[in-house]
Amino acid sequence: MDDSDSRPGYGRRMLRLPLSGPDDPGAAPARIALQGITPEDLAATVPEIPLADARRIISTVQHGGDFRLPRSGVSRVARQAVCERGHVPTLTVVDRQQSSFDAFSKLVLRTADGRMIESVRIPLERPGRFSVCVSSQVGCALACSFCATGRLGLGRNLETWEIVEQVRLMRATLDPARGQRVHGLVFQGMGEPLSNLERVFAAVRVLTSSALGIDARKITISTAGLPSGIRRLARELPRVRLAWSIGSALPGAREQLMPIDRAHPLEECYAACVEHSRLTRLAPLWAVTLLAGVNDGEAHARALAALAQRFTADAGRPPRISIIPYNDIAEGESNPFQRSSDEQQARFRQWMHDTGVYTHRRYSGGGEVAAACGQLAATQTPRAASAGLSNASDH
Repeated sequence: MDDSDSRPGYGRRMLRLPLSGPDDPGAAPARIALQGITPEDLAATVPEIPLADARRIISTVQHGGDFRLPRSGVSRVARQAVCERGHVPTLTVVDRQQSSFDAFSKLVLRTADGRMIESVRIPLERPGRFSVCVSSQVGCALACSFCATGRLGLGRNLETWEIVEQVRLMRATLDPARGQRVHGLVFQGMGEPLSNLERVFAAVRVLTSSALGIDARKITISTAGLPSGIRRLARELPRVRLAWSIGSALPGAREQLMPIDRAHPLEECYAACVEHSRLTRLAPLWAVTLLAGVNDGEAHARALAALAQRFTADAGRPPRISIIPYNDIAEGESNPFQRSSDEQQARFRQWMHDTGVYTHRRYSGGGEVAAACGQLAATQTPRAASAGLSNASDH
């Protein structure tokens, strides 16, 4: 656990955005990206802006309006102050890919420094409601073997505004007249969210603020297993849900699939998940991607079931276990794994059911445009229709 964990009130600090560069006191003031700040932080950072005006400004920006207009309801002094110190940068939409089999769609986005990231629009069961799968990094350093992003290596962390902007751009693809809206958010795109913890947490605070109003209970942060980050998530954002990608409950097998296990073994991550659940009273989601002949055998199923039973006893509630069919992350012979057959997936779930542990099979849509679980790699050309087309969801 890092030293910052023990500082009193750490999760309640007011953000103070720098108005000048740290290395050059004579430099021009740094401009504030207005998407990456809450109204309260804007009012605290620019004292001449009353909180009421700050709320109108941020709400207008987040919903695509122009606060500079005289009829925006914002005072002239506030408009002038924000125009001098703030701006609304954006990500460039390079490509939009719509699945022809379901309502999944993907945006390929380019950052100002030429990096590429992806976001996915996920349809929910209730018509008109969508969740947005956002990226938190350009690439990823953790190199999970079944994930296309892990093959890229780490480019850089995304800024807070770059995370929020993905939601803004995805919301612009929806039709409010038809009742379409962003209902939830999952940090399951490119990158390890807890490796960019400060900016991810700041983005959550922006997204759940009065300007956007996304319910924190509808936000999930997924991790491959960073224990100190899991503990901070419990303390600082206790209403946000946790998802843990396990790979395998057999430690040796997990290490082969997920190199992070060498730094943070299964038991260390497990203990952090127990603490998170006790503090938040939320059941975590455990995600397991089944790979043919690798982690889909009976020993893996029974090890996962035993871990789930132990968690139920330790945390006082069972984890929600999501079985994810593998989606191709490369073409032809370079693809490292094969998907477990539907029959083998059913056997895996039955082995767990026999011990009294229940699972659900995640529907992983958008496979033919490389928008499914594990496939995000900033690709502009849709892949040939393959994995993901026969996925079913049964509980």
